[in-house]
Amino acid sequence: MPRVIGLMSGSSLDGLDIACVDFSSIGDYPSEKWTFNIVHAETMPYSSDWVKKLSTATELDARSYLLLHTSYGHYLGQCVKDFIAKYNLEINTIDLVASHGHTVFHEPWNSMTGQIGDGAAISAETGVLVVNDLRAMDVAYGGQGAPIVPIGEKYLFENYRLLLNIGGIANITDQKHQIAFDICPANRILNKLVQQYLNKEYDENGEYSSQGKINENLLNKLNELDYYKKFYPKSLSNSFGLDIIYPLLESNPSNVHDVLRTYVEHIIQQICDSIQMIIDKEKQDNSSYVNCKMLITGGGAHNKYLFQGLKTKLQEKFHIDIIDSMSDVIDFKEALIMAFIGLLRIQKKTNVLASVTGAKCDTIGGAVWSN
Repeated sequence: MPRVIGLMSGSSLDGLDIACVDFSSIGDYPSEKWTFNIVHAETMPYSSDWVKKLSTATELDARSYLLLHTSYGHYLGQCVKDFIAKYNLEINTIDLVASHGHTVFHEPWNSMTGQIGDGAAISAETGVLVVNDLRAMDVAYGGQGAPIVPIGEKYLFENYRLLLNIGGIANITDQKHQIAFDICPANRILNKLVQQYLNKEYDENGEYSSQGKINENLLNKLNELDYYKKFYPKSLSNSFGLDIIYPLLESNPSNVHDVLRTYVEHIIQQICDSIQMIIDKEKQDNSSYVNCKMLITGGGAHNKYLFQGLKTKLQEKFHIDIIDSMSDVIDFKEALIMAFIGLLRIQKKTNVLASVTGAKCDTIGGAVWSN
């Protein structure tokens, strides 16, 4: 039974997600049945220093960027060691560390994606086999390099037709059609607004957004952005939220509560519009989603105001059933799947699906580091 530690750092910059997972499988590839058990998991919050380093990485010169890549790799390795010590795990029971790293650049139209966090440094710190750089092979074959989680959803969450992750960026998967794509910036924008104007880390349970009113003019400007008109496969870089969306919000005359409320509505509408896009492009009708199961994960699933508003809209428009899940799945699904993607890489099995990313073929992605 392989034991893998998965690492995930998302664009919301709330911390490093670490999950220690035991996997088992029955049957022959590619039709085997997988099960998993999250042994331990936690989010290690970033210090203000690391938040600043990661959020300004795009501004660095080449040498400084490479130095950050290396130092962040050593930091990740130290976090893994601290995690192992905290939960009294035996280092010789860990077969693999699979690290997503932190995305700084993502330009698939230029055949480039960049996640920092040197795999050699992680391996040197931990003494464990490491897989990282999970997106590059797909991008090299003409894919978007995102989303990459659908391979894990296919094998680990096969009972769900729809999977929605509301993290720094919201993304959706329709398993029936093997479709997945980024929807819109989500928590990264909500968190930044609250941090800048209300001196809070995040809008707990949507307390502040629930006090505001929708600014229809701002909402229309947001919904008219070109990205939302593009058909999948498609993916977003962090710069879309920070360089295009956030200036629109800052230039708005509404108070911050109204801006938050408007952006929550924008997220809800774009999720619904994305489902409608799938229906239209795949020549379905709205009844095709009646009573289908949707799993919602990520930090946005804890925003009660956002979650309830979304649940109401999805029920009204598509009659989708939102399924409650365990908190460790809600919070650590992406770290779990990074662990799984790394395991597939070591087993030399497909771990990124071309049907999702638009690449020329399925790929086996990831760089392997061993001392």
